[in-house]
Amino acid sequence: MVASLKTPRQVTTLLAQPMRTIIYFFVIKVNYFLISSLNCVLPGDKIIVNGILREVVSGNRSRGQFYIEANSIEFLEEDIRDISITPEDVERIKELAEDQGIYEKLVRSVAPNVYGHEDVKLAIVLQLFGGISKELPDGTRIRGDIHILLIGDPSTAKSQILRSVYRIAPRAVFNTGTRSSGVGLTCSVVRDEVDGRWTLEAGTLVLADGGIALIDELEKAGKEDRNALLEPLEQQTVTVSKAGINAILNARCAVLASANPKYGRFNRYESIVEQINIEPPLLSRFDLIFTIFDKPDETNDGLIADAVFKAHTKPSKPVIDLLLLKKYIIYARENIKEIRWTEEAWNVIKDFYVGLRKIGKDQNSIPITVRQLEAMIRLAEASARIRLSDEVSVEDAKRAVKLMKKCLENIAIDPETGNIDIDYAFSGTSARERDRIEIIKDIIRKLQDNYERGAPLEEILERAKEQGIDYDKALNILSKLKEFGDIYSPSPGRFRVYNAR
Repeated sequence: MVASLKTPRQVTTLLAQPMRTIIYFFVIKVNYFLISSLNCVLPGDKIIVNGILREVVSGNRSRGQFYIEANSIEFLEEDIRDISITPEDVERIKELAEDQGIYEKLVRSVAPNVYGHEDVKLAIVLQLFGGISKELPDGTRIRGDIHILLIGDPSTAKSQILRSVYRIAPRAVFNTGTRSSGVGLTCSVVRDEVDGRWTLEAGTLVLADGGIALIDELEKAGKEDRNALLEPLEQQTVTVSKAGINAILNARCAVLASANPKYGRFNRYESIVEQINIEPPLLSRFDLIFTIFDKPDETNDGLIADAVFKAHTKPSKPVIDLLLLKKYIIYARENIKEIRWTEEAWNVIKDFYVGLRKIGKDQNSIPITVRQLEAMIRLAEASARIRLSDEVSVEDAKRAVKLMKKCLENIAIDPETGNIDIDYAFSGTSARERDRIEIIKDIIRKLQDNYERGAPLEEILERAKEQGIDYDKALNILSKLKEFGDIYSPSPGRFRVYNAR
């Protein structure tokens, strides 16, 4: 019998529902003893269950249902549990780890027929190996998995990169935002089609536990699905309290997602939050965000054209065989579970973080936060894992800083000042914009009591101009303040501040 195990709760007995004399539908519920003893069947597995079909009898009467006494389970799809690493494989893996050009070889093994995007590919390589998860004395868990988001113009190979990672990762689950309804990206509570009971059905992140979840066109997922990602991306769990079911499911996986801009093309002079249908809290959960532009360039376009033609006529092979690469990733993750930091390596990351914060203090902005600091720690640990080293070197730390700097320069540069401002990336409001907002609100507070119906628009704009804010920017700020409920308009062309003192 061919079966697909869907939920953690479906771990009892194999049942079948008859239709006349033909069994037409099987609900997959595998004997718990079989699963616990083999320790191999997980939610999402497609399996063949071999056993004896028996009828369910209640008292002396048949209930018209059947179950299977399962004897063995076979997997229909290749999985990490099917991969065995031989001593010869270990020798080859160690040779790769000692190779001075290992990082370049790994980069060239990810989507080898996609031209360019070396920084993106390097980040994905580090994501596949992952940082070190830590359990703190108070029971708090710090994730080691790295989350990456690719945002960019259509036809820039984002989906192709995701598909390549799907073939490389030892355990991967692929989904798209357009197909995330129903079970969703986390989990769903559904009514069993056989006995009518409510059961949990695992979504993409739960099924990817211990591996990587690949989500294409994330912006097309429903708002409820996107909001549900906040917990698993940071805490790596999914909490469910529905239909009398209270459970916490593990979602200990890395997430590689892609998204397209709202209006087709990405505008590098506007913040990403204004151009993409993803909420700021969710954006901030990603360790690295890369923007990919389709910018006309004669030299680069010629190289891309040659790469596309080569992919159609004589496609490039990965530098490292995919099966060996899978074994390499598994071996590194299983054998390097603790990593030490040298003082020199830590100072590289610390100096970068403190230096950016100092610049931000002088400019009244926040260029980097603790989340980015933790991301650099994970990236540096993943870099050390690639070398099968239990110690982070200065080069590992520099590699992490380089990727983070590239990311910040892509998404967090305030186009007005040229300064790095993380708030501009995730909220669309820079430090300078916040100052203008406070100036406008202060102008309204001072004027509103002088007029019965509130501060007149003409006078607000005139005073804003005296403060260096032109008419267009002042009108835009007034529109945003009204939209967010900071001010209101008691009559046309008049404004008041809520709770003004």
